[in-house]
Amino acid sequence: MRLNSKATLFILVFSVSVLTLLPFLGLTDFHTKGEPREAIVSVSMIQTDNWVLPENNGGDIAYKPPMFHWIAAALSMPYGTVTEFSSRLPSALATIILALCCFMFFAKRTTNNLAFLTTLLFLSAFEVHRAAMAARVDMVLTLFIVTALFQLFKWTEKGLRGFPLIATLLMGAATLTKGPVGIILPCLVSGIYLLIKREKFLRICLKFIPVVIVSCILPGIWYYLAWKQGGDNFINLVIEENFGRFMGKMSYESHEQSIFYYIYTTLAGFIPWSILVVISLFSFRPKKIKGKPTEWWNYFKNYIKTMDSVRLFSLLSFAVIFVFYCIPKSKRSVYLLPVYPFLAYFLAEYMLWLIQNRSKVWKIFGAFLSILTSLVILIFITLKTGWINPDILPAKYSALASHYITALQTPWNIGSILSLIVLIIVLYHVYKNKRDLTINNRYLYTIVALFFWLQILLDAFILPGILNAKSMRPFAEQVKETVPTGNIYSYVSAPMMHFFIVNFYNDNRVIDFEKENRPETGFLLVGKHDFNFIQEEYGKKYHFEPILISERKGNDVKDIIYLYKFTEIK
Repeated sequence: MRLNSKATLFILVFSVSVLTLLPFLGLTDFHTKGEPREAIVSVSMIQTDNWVLPENNGGDIAYKPPMFHWIAAALSMPYGTVTEFSSRLPSALATIILALCCFMFFAKRTTNNLAFLTTLLFLSAFEVHRAAMAARVDMVLTLFIVTALFQLFKWTEKGLRGFPLIATLLMGAATLTKGPVGIILPCLVSGIYLLIKREKFLRICLKFIPVVIVSCILPGIWYYLAWKQGGDNFINLVIEENFGRFMGKMSYESHEQSIFYYIYTTLAGFIPWSILVVISLFSFRPKKIKGKPTEWWNYFKNYIKTMDSVRLFSLLSFAVIFVFYCIPKSKRSVYLLPVYPFLAYFLAEYMLWLIQNRSKVWKIFGAFLSILTSLVILIFITLKTGWINPDILPAKYSALASHYITALQTPWNIGSILSLIVLIIVLYHVYKNKRDLTINNRYLYTIVALFFWLQILLDAFILPGILNAKSMRPFAEQVKETVPTGNIYSYVSAPMMHFFIVNFYNDNRVIDFEKENRPETGFLLVGKHDFNFIQEEYGKKYHFEPILISERKGNDVKDIIYLYKFTEIK
């Protein structure tokens, strides 16, 4: 089997994606509000056997359709409970499957080498890697949207003959993951692509109307069943989350950003490869712009019309999705995840061109990444061996620094030692291969391998210690020891906010104090500032005795958390 054969590279893609994702999913406790908020929906499904519209966090219904939660709940069944690993597994598996699909799609239509590099760049992009390691819906949505685009492109290659059943199932699954955008985006990209390819508008409409209708069948069944269960509250939530968000008419502030937000977050999302692009810009000499604007426009139109089909479809997939998400006021970097495989394709082309025509750029970038890796290794060894004394820092930082440094001072094990040895070996090969920079792509792939191993060191031995030290799980477990059974009441003044982490680690027992018929006695979770309202509103009815106080502010409510025992005043 040749090293550059499609089968060999497919196995390499699979091995790299599995090695860099699956072993590290369960090492980090929940430390943000988003992950436990999604994971608790799967917990509710298993606990109540309600797989349509389960209640969670003391009476809420999920803000997203249930595809992600179905998958997470199903994958959790063998464990008997939802864990950090099982709730993140859908995102990781979606990333692995999408990487393999990307490789096969581009390998069939370009070269094996270009397809392989495209896939590696996609897998190693910061935003993709972060989403692949998180219990969030975005990576599962990306899988269904991008693979639906691939299937629709295959349909266009056949001249729109037959019916793209697989594409409709994928778009239906995407809609069941995050709403109608799962149908809108693949159809919009494919429709514009066909128009540029001079397909008649009427024929496109006649072909795509049945596709849209069939795509709506599966999500339509769920929306009907959810409406039967949730009534007007469910409908209002669907309207707000899909149409209100797009029109900028949300009842609450929802990640409102300017259009420039997506420019710098996309650059940040493709770190470290975006740094190579920025460095390369300094290697070009500026040229005077010649010709009139109309001449430039005509040149651009002719270039687009004569562009290779795969490149045109990839360009449109990036441009259309990017522009679509620029329209609403609500913007988040993860919304753009479906553009990453296509942007990685153009980035791979550019990187291969640079290594042949701007080899100095690669030497500079290789030196930069090597120095960065060396610094990480040095800091890791220094922290792990306890050579840094946090007392040398200013007083306001030393306590926090000591907390994180102590978290990293775990005993050396075979894994951490091997990771360091491999990184040092790869660093040596980066230095060694730069002499043959333009002869082959060995230097390029050595740089890529260096970054993957740096990711492994971070995910396996550095980030878990830091993020676990940040997590409120220890306080949640203290709450569980204090209140091992029964309901735990809570009050949070901020709308749509709950004690998500405490609730997850207490088996979904935290309920809203003001929504329930309040008992004579019980336990109340409340933030330090919110307790002023509780005391003012209920101080004459209940006596509140503090039982637990968190050492630091909660990851969700951003305040010191108190657990009070309350008893009714007779």
